[in-house]
Amino acid sequence: MLGDIFYRAAVRIPAILQAPDNLAAEVPQPKLDGELPEGLADRVSQVLGLISWAGTAAGVVGILITGAVMTVSHKRGESSEHISRLGMVLGGCILVAMAGPIVNWVFPSSSP
Repeated sequence: MLGDIFYRAAVRIPAILQAPDNLAAEVPQPKLDGELPEGLADRVSQVLGLISWAGTAAGVVGILITGAVMTVSHKRGESSEHISRLGMVLGGCILVAMAGPIVNWVFPSSSP
């Protein structure tokens, strides 16, 4: 079986490497003028807004779940490491909230 795979690869690879010279001409070349395609900035902004909203919602849900688990454990008299869980959730919330400013600090926009 492995020999068949090796044989097929050995036969097909030279055929692929001998592709016609005009094959690259059919691939569309991107413009290098630094301009975004029309509508791309709006779509990227919309996607980033949705991701930001989802991250904030996940943080709120995480805090609510951690609080509920802490309440149930306290009522049962169980001791657990809920503070570390709460710390991780709050750390994630801070990271989501600071993602935009961190990116703006690393990649400042140069407005004329």
